[in-house]
Amino acid sequence: MHRSFWFVSAVTAGALLAGCAGDESVTESPSPEASASKSTGPQRAAPGKVKLTELAEVEQPTGMAVREGDSALYVIEQPGRVRAIRDGKLVPEPVLDLAQVAGGIAVGGERGLLGLAFSPDGEYLYLDYTAGDGTITVVEYPVREDGSVKQDGRRVLLEQPHPRTNHNGGQLAFGPDGHLYISLGDGGGAGDPDGNGQNLGSLLGKILRIDPRGGRPYEVPADNPFADKAGAKPEIWAYGLRNPWRFSFDKETGDLWIGDVGQDDWEEVDFQPASSKGGENYGWPLREGSHEFRSGERTGVVPVHEYELHQDNECSVIGGYVYRGEKLTGLKGNYVYADFCAGWVKSFKREGGKAQDHRTLLKDLSNVSAFGQDGSGELYVLSLNGQIYRMEPA
Repeated sequence: MHRSFWFVSAVTAGALLAGCAGDESVTESPSPEASASKSTGPQRAAPGKVKLTELAEVEQPTGMAVREGDSALYVIEQPGRVRAIRDGKLVPEPVLDLAQVAGGIAVGGERGLLGLAFSPDGEYLYLDYTAGDGTITVVEYPVREDGSVKQDGRRVLLEQPHPRTNHNGGQLAFGPDGHLYISLGDGGGAGDPDGNGQNLGSLLGKILRIDPRGGRPYEVPADNPFADKAGAKPEIWAYGLRNPWRFSFDKETGDLWIGDVGQDDWEEVDFQPASSKGGENYGWPLREGSHEFRSGERTGVVPVHEYELHQDNECSVIGGYVYRGEKLTGLKGNYVYADFCAGWVKSFKREGGKAQDHRTLLKDLSNVSAFGQDGSGELYVLSLNGQIYRMEPA
C-alpha cells in the first residue's frame, strides 16, 4: 500500500506530498507499555459551534507566524514566497521570494518552502526550505522595523543533504528558552530504509535545538542532551521521528506537541513536558504510534494520542496548537489538530497524562496543511488549496 502525506486530490493545489508511506508490511500488535489514547470511532461534537472566516487566499500556504511588535500575519507559500496579511488584507507584494536567491528552490511533491519563525525579539526571520538540489536549508534574514526583509543580510544556518524527495519535516519554532527548534524527517522511503530515526549520528528523523545567534553558523546549547555524547550529533533534541511535519509549544505551559506522520496504519501526536531535558526517543521505526513496526523491537516514548487510518479517508496528521485564546469558549487548554485527507479538525485535552475530552470541531475542510496562532492565542487554519481561515465562534 502506498500512502502520501498529502492526498492525490491535492494535485491541483500543488500536491505537497509529505508523508509518503510505502509497500512495507506493518505489524499492529500493541506495545505492552502503550498508553496512547486511540481514535477508532465517532467522537462527540464540541460544545458551542466553531466557524471559519476566510481572511485571504494565497498560493499553497504551508505555514504561518507572527512577529513581536507587529500586527501582521506572515504566511509562507510552498513555491517560495513569504506573504503578509495586514489589517485583514493580503499585501500584494511578497515580503520575500526565494525563487530569486542563489541555488533556487525545489518545488513539487513534498519540497518547497516549508517553515518560518521569527526570533523572539522580532529582529530576524528564519525559513526552512528545499534548495534546488534537494538539500534541506535553514536561513536567517534580518527584519526591519516595518517588517520588510534585508535580503543582503541573508545567512545560511543549516544545509542538510536529503536522499529523497519526501519526509523533509520543515517546522521551525522558538521555544520558551529562546532557542530555535527544527524538525527533519527521516530521509524518506518506506520504513526508514537508511535507519536514520534511531541513528544519533544523523540529523534526519529528529528535532534539533540550536542558538542561531550564539555563533557561526550557530551555537549548540551546552545543555542539549547529546552535546557531549561521542558519535552523536550535538544539535539533536529528540529522535525516533518519521516526519514531524508540524510541532508547537504551548504558550502557557511551554510543553512541546509534535504531530508525527505515520506509515500505513497509525498517526500520532507526541508530547514532551516543559520540564524535559530533551533526549526523548519517540520510537520510529521500531514502532508506529504505540504499535510494533519492526518485529521484536519496542522502544521509545508512546504518543499521547494516536488514530488509526482507513476509517474516514484519514492519511496524515496535521499537528496544531493548544488553544490559549479567549474567543472559543470551552476550548481553552485543548490541543487542536487535523487530518489532511479526512477534512476534519479535532481536539482533545491532556489530563492525568492521557488524552481525554475528544471533540470534533469541523468537518469537510479540504486539504488542511497547517495551523497558525496569533499573539492573542487565536487559531488559524491553512488549506493547501490557498485559503487562510480564522477560527471563530459560530
